[in-house]
Amino acid sequence: MSTLKGKTLFITGASRGIGLAIARRAAADGANIVIAAKSAVANPKLPGTIYTAAAEIEAAGGQALPLMVDIRSDESVHAAVNEAVGRFGGIDILVNNASAIWLRGTEDTPMKRFDLMHQVNTRGTFLCSQACLPHLRKAENPHILVLSPPPSLDTKWFAPHVAYTIAKYGMSLCVLGMAAEFRDDGIAVNALWPRTLIATDALNMIPGVSTQNARKPEIVADAAHAILIKPSREQTGGFLIDDAVLAKGGVTDFDQYAVAPGHPLLPDLFLD
Repeated sequence: MSTLKGKTLFITGASRGIGLAIARRAAADGANIVIAAKSAVANPKLPGTIYTAAAEIEAAGGQALPLMVDIRSDESVHAAVNEAVGRFGGIDILVNNASAIWLRGTEDTPMKRFDLMHQVNTRGTFLCSQACLPHLRKAENPHILVLSPPPSLDTKWFAPHVAYTIAKYGMSLCVLGMAAEFRDDGIAVNALWPRTLIATDALNMIPGVSTQNARKPEIVADAAHAILIKPSREQTGGFLIDDAVLAKGGVTDFDQYAVAPGHPLLPDLFLD
């Protein structure tokens, strides 16, 4: 395949940032996008809702189904999956993008933050994957793509923010396990992570950095597209890095993705 035309993507956290960029890229092919996110009302501090995302997706050439979904809730997720299947006839691709972040040490992490990150990141990834599985099994080229890093036991990734690291690596462990579990079903389960910081609202959670040191979300979206158009039996269980995916596909100009070409880029968390 070279296109996602006619495919249905269920994308969590697609109202803004990387999730929305992935949605727009798929929409340019003529894909159907299920926007599964919580933001239904505009927030002056956090731009973007499921409805503004739907407008962007349809303007890009796709069909959009904006659904207010709390991926911490079993009922909310299953209802959204049922509505998506009712609207588009099935689900071809699940993108587990939604994530909560809190970059503080143990003493500065309230348990409500700990619980939120684990409910959204690890549990949400597991739940959404579980709910979509019956429909992915029926798809012609099924993929689960998880926005999570290569797992590592290096303590330098744990010490500064134990709770976040555990929750984020929980998503990665879902990739490891599910890739093997569903290999015979032909469902590809891969992870994708950016080489550098990405200019999203999450960047504001990292002290001492600015968008000048980051790339645009479009680099992750283009890499996701390159993964999702491949035959699902070709690669599974991979922990893929955005620019490496694109370089393998022949991309050589990465300045196009820089917020400020010429400025030094900072590596993302969990990458040496």
